[in-house]
Amino acid sequence: MIARPSRLALAVAASLVAIVAPAQAQQADDAATTLDRIEVTGSRVLGRTAEETAAPVDIIGREEIESTGAMEVGQILQMLEPSFNFSRTFVSDGTDILRPATLRALGPDQVLVLVNGKRRHQQALVNVQQTIGRGSAGTDINAIPVSSIERIEVLRDGAAAQYGSDAISGVINIILKKQTDHTDVVVEGSQYYAGDGETLHGSVNTGFKLGADGGFINLSAEARNRNETNRAGPDSLRVDPPRVTQRLGDADAKDQYLWFNSALPVGGGEMYAFGGLSRREGDSSGFFRSAGDNRTVPDLYPDGFLPNILTTVDDGSIAVGYRAPLGNTWDWDISVNHGRSRFGFEEGNSVNVSWWYEPIDPTDPSAGIYADSPTQADTGKLEYDQTTFNLDFRGSVGGFNGEPLYLGTGLEYRREDYAIRAGDPVSYSYGRTNDRSIDIVGQTGEIAQPGMQGFPGFSPTEAVDEGRHNVAVYLDAETNLSERFLLGAAVRFEDYSDFGNTTTGKLSARFDATEAFAVRGTVSTGFRAPGVQQLFYGQRSTNLNAAGVLTDTLTARQDSDVTRAFGIEPLQEETSTSGSLGFVITPNDRFSLTVDLFRIDIDDRIIFSSNIQPESVGTDGNPCAADNANCPISAILDPIGVGQVLFFTNAIDTRTTGLDIVANHNTEFQGGSTLNVTALLHFNETEVTARRSQSPILSPEALFDDTQVTLLEEGQPGQHHVLQAIWGKDAWQLTGRANYYGSVAGEGFTPGIKQTWGGKTLFDLAVRYAFSDALALTVGGNNIFDTYPDKWDEVDGAPFPQLGFKYGWETLPFGMNGGSYYMRLNYRF
Repeated sequence: MIARPSRLALAVAASLVAIVAPAQAQQADDAATTLDRIEVTGSRVLGRTAEETAAPVDIIGREEIESTGAMEVGQILQMLEPSFNFSRTFVSDGTDILRPATLRALGPDQVLVLVNGKRRHQQALVNVQQTIGRGSAGTDINAIPVSSIERIEVLRDGAAAQYGSDAISGVINIILKKQTDHTDVVVEGSQYYAGDGETLHGSVNTGFKLGADGGFINLSAEARNRNETNRAGPDSLRVDPPRVTQRLGDADAKDQYLWFNSALPVGGGEMYAFGGLSRREGDSSGFFRSAGDNRTVPDLYPDGFLPNILTTVDDGSIAVGYRAPLGNTWDWDISVNHGRSRFGFEEGNSVNVSWWYEPIDPTDPSAGIYADSPTQADTGKLEYDQTTFNLDFRGSVGGFNGEPLYLGTGLEYRREDYAIRAGDPVSYSYGRTNDRSIDIVGQTGEIAQPGMQGFPGFSPTEAVDEGRHNVAVYLDAETNLSERFLLGAAVRFEDYSDFGNTTTGKLSARFDATEAFAVRGTVSTGFRAPGVQQLFYGQRSTNLNAAGVLTDTLTARQDSDVTRAFGIEPLQEETSTSGSLGFVITPNDRFSLTVDLFRIDIDDRIIFSSNIQPESVGTDGNPCAADNANCPISAILDPIGVGQVLFFTNAIDTRTTGLDIVANHNTEFQGGSTLNVTALLHFNETEVTARRSQSPILSPEALFDDTQVTLLEEGQPGQHHVLQAIWGKDAWQLTGRANYYGSVAGEGFTPGIKQTWGGKTLFDLAVRYAFSDALALTVGGNNIFDTYPDKWDEVDGAPFPQLGFKYGWETLPFGMNGGSYYMRLNYRF
């Protein structure tokens, strides 16, 4: 018999209360049972259900997760959580393999990810290309294997006062499995209608009891091999006859995971530990170098070449803690949580042009050139480490009108470290000596470019190994002022070693007018500390400039000589004010409806600047002279030999408003079948309300130009709606789903000309048959009608459609792979 599908219910998570549960008097022998009671993200009150709290939370159960046919956490949330966006990008260096995950149309680093309620570490990669999340380093949500997950809770509410930095848009809490009763084996294969993207996926999840008092260990192993997809059209500008020169689609990827979750009753409490390792290897490409370009070597690549970017993502984490009762109505929890992210780059099918054309003797042209360069090199590594110590107490004291006052308090210490490791010398240097006083001329007679083409390596100049720490204390309170009126409050103080301290707070309330109707709302302040990635990242690379020409580009580290020359001050924290107001209707146990309005104002938002390029005309109206006296940008950039510069700075204020509607209906028919229908509607609108510049050289519009405003305001769908129906009877289960993604726009590659890609609806269908309690087969298709994004306008989008970019580049929410089909076998023993 198929288990009844769990509800994709909207719940509410609440007050910023770090509150605690009405702890009942406990004995040591039943402490583990009490400590195991359900806690919903957004409220620290044990036993408080999602339906009882004051802020909206979506609970995505195991059945919904399996119904998607998806094999990655990001893709699953994209299909089931309308406020979540997992933009698919390409030709974007490391972002091809680590896609940006966002909530409520904000940035990847403005959503906090937890695992089992503990802060998850961020990724080492900084998204520096023209993609969603530009300039941010979010959380690598796909480093967690799907087979290890019991459920996912999505708190759609500002929660910095509860959980600290990053929780401006909300919180995603991934709850790991605890089961010890069986072993689940899953084998799945899929392919796109176009005949590529073949994927083979396998996982095993099992559990074992530890002792006789409720101890357990749950283990998950998972592996996946995904072939690339390519939707590039013919290149009619750079090659004759026209042919496909680009790889535009999903990168080739090989993924392996090993995770665990465990607990063991000890001394009247419970020792727990969880975490895991993942390793992913990606294979994508850069921008095609045509045969006549100064960045090619005809002797090696007579027809031009496509640089090959090889990436390795190693991620590991472990959390260890102990929790126990403290008297009759309190408990305490102490834990240490360490996580690390390693992102390695390697460049293949490439060349360092300056090495090839370097003269053997600069003083004697007749001596010739070296005519030699490796075609593959290690281009460096990014490293991020986070260690968090938590000590938490929660319990209850006498409150109002006989209702308990639930309190939560605690402290947190967090250490973050960031490092950039230099690549091989050939990956970044200008000739073998890196001496720019030597004239090295490429095939066109222009100065040869340094470093490996595609992704030049990190040099010792960019190499860094720095860190910071912070300490936080918090106090949460929640109580029922009456039987129908719930009120919560929280305050949090954090002190950072680099930029100082900040205090945030939150108020939340819920009024149950009747058993079937409740009104809820929250008001909060929040913050996001600048990421250590943003503080210490620097790079020299080759990117497109405003004219579409490949140009040496410097990402200048904040508070460096370059940023100080521009007058840019060191980074400070972002601050936010947010609020939500909504209602809950539950007339019976078969139907629920929630409607929530929200607004998020962010001040001093950290941005990655526009490409700052040297002037062509000086401040006196004349062409820039050799001494650059009237050209301050040229005076800064020319001595370091780059054609454009970018950096991080606090430069804008934004306002995001939106609406979430969630309706769920369950029906049980007389014949024994069940039908669960869920409708989820999400609307959002983001506006840049102010642009500022600290620089006397750069105007606000030059620092953050209209291209970047468009990406921020219109790069993510303003609407995302999901309609899902799951029907089950006996051994059969049928799942149908429609996802509507609203229109998106961008002008990152056509400055001044906005390209809009219209809204699309994707339909998914899956049929599952259980041969027995142990064996089930699912056959399904995602995007079964083979829907693609609108094509790039061939006139206004020129020259990119002519180069093979048929469907756009920077903002596509569901990619451009078209329809796919899959088959999955589940076996349990």
